[in-house]
Amino acid sequence: MLVCFWSPKGGSGTSVMAAAAALVLAGIGPARVADLAGDLPAVLGLAADPDVGLRDWLRAGAEAPTDALDRLAIDAGRGLVLLPAGSGDIAQVTPEAGAALAVALRTDPRPTIVDVGVLSAQSDRALHALVEVADAHVIVVRGCYLALRRAVRVDLTASAAGAIYVDEPGRSLSIRDVHNVLGVPILATVGLRASTARAVDAGVLPTRLPDALARPAREALRRVGCIGREEAA
Repeated sequence: MLVCFWSPKGGSGTSVMAAAAALVLAGIGPARVADLAGDLPAVLGLAADPDVGLRDWLRAGAEAPTDALDRLAIDAGRGLVLLPAGSGDIAQVTPEAGAALAVALRTDPRPTIVDVGVLSAQSDRALHALVEVADAHVIVVRGCYLALRRAVRVDLTASAAGAIYVDEPGRSLSIRDVHNVLGVPILATVGLRASTARAVDAGVLPTRLPDALARPAREALRRVGCIGREEAA
């Protein structure tokens, strides 16, 4: 199964939520996390950012060999494999290449979480195609007026399985406001916790996944059909 995580605005915690969801899946069985935003090596505590990755695969075009993805894979520990972002611009990559990547990721028996990063109406066409072909996609969003304003301009918002609401103190917009504006279910709520920031900053998220992240990640995965009720408990 292929599930994409994206946000209409940077700084919403999309990479951390994608990593948390992938780690939850890896606790059940082998899983992969695909990085198209470029932040997952740091989030997962890896020593360096790989030079070659999915962006390079995409630039090769829709006919890029599927087995090349396995050569890009990096062991992130505890049953999780990382497909790194690599480097370079994908602005000129065709939608067909993005769709081909989604199909290639879906055909693997391991569930795959994709960190798409920021997705806007002006984002690379390949990213839109990948999200559209995925089994499900999830919006990660705070109660931020600018983020919601951008989200409603993205055509894919209407087809999202739902949103993960990041509950940030001091925001005037509530979870109900987010639901009403986006028009999609709120799959889970994540509260901002110092323990989460410490785990990410220290590079120990894979070994010390805070419950404040694990619980909403499990619930979101359950609601998109990636795991069962017993596995989400």
